[in-house]
Amino acid sequence: MSADEPITYCTYQSPVGELLIGGSAGALEFLHFPESARRRFVEEGWVEDAKPYAGLIAQLSAYFAGELKVFSLDWTLIGTDFQKRVWEQLAAIPFGETRSYGDIAKALGNPGASRAVGLANNANPLPIVIPCHRVIGANGALVGFGGGLPTKIWLLDHEGIPYGAGTNKDQMAFSF
Repeated sequence: MSADEPITYCTYQSPVGELLIGGSAGALEFLHFPESARRRFVEEGWVEDAKPYAGLIAQLSAYFAGELKVFSLDWTLIGTDFQKRVWEQLAAIPFGETRSYGDIAKALGNPGASRAVGLANNANPLPIVIPCHRVIGANGALVGFGGGLPTKIWLLDHEGIPYGAGTNKDQMAFSF
């Protein structure tokens, strides 16, 4: 985000709660769930303007209506090179499918990086659009989600994705 450009933002009322959408210079940079430990709140100097996010809002509406399986948007990702590589892998997970943290680490050519993948997954600035909810534990268990496990369960159910019975709400957001 540029210090010279004000952050524009809007909110979107979704089936999983009110989402905060925003970025600078009209670029899509973040989407936050209402029940997230990393949730951002509107700050002084931010400008409410939904126009830059009209495409996202239309696609979110279609996704939640069951009419969209792949988001097609321009966005600006702010993170480390490793995080961006993980987020690219997340974006490639097809609708209705899951991957484990280990699967993503292997796809990155570093099979020992499951924990680092989990940390990058947790830092995903565009959940739903970059579908971090499609990442599960190696045993199929739900092992955490920045938007809360009830939101993850809703999203997986919405996509018809089965998940393991070994869900542990107290487990960290990555598998060991």
